[in-house]
Amino acid sequence: MGIRRKARTIALQTLFEVDCVAHDAGETLDRLLEEASLPEEGALFARELVGGVLKNRERIDTMIQSYAPAWPVAQLAAIDRNILRLAIFEILLNNKVPVKAAINEAVELAKTFGSENSPKFINGVLGTVSAQASR
Repeated sequence: MGIRRKARTIALQTLFEVDCVAHDAGETLDRLLEEASLPEEGALFARELVGGVLKNRERIDTMIQSYAPAWPVAQLAAIDRNILRLAIFEILLNNKVPVKAAINEAVELAKTFGSENSPKFINGVLGTVSAQASR
């Protein structure tokens, strides 16, 4: 697994833990980074992702609601909600990776951590996001 994928995984785990049990994001991220022995480049990327998602969470959740109106954000599976938050941050706010790469990474996270239906759901929502982003 590449450094950036590991960093995304750690970022997702941090966001999930913060979302579900309200642990401190910094402490959670530090613990997960220490356990993973990620190189500094990966740790910086994970910190950028977590910080960006948390800073923009309300805005991102509004976007999720507009791109997946049939699913209230609070009713989404916690893992799906956080994968979408991470990917939407990367696609619409961070703009440091190609859209297709961000979508592919999100789908891979959904395959690893989500339910059987998560990859298809994540791909569908992010397809709509990318279509809107390219307008």
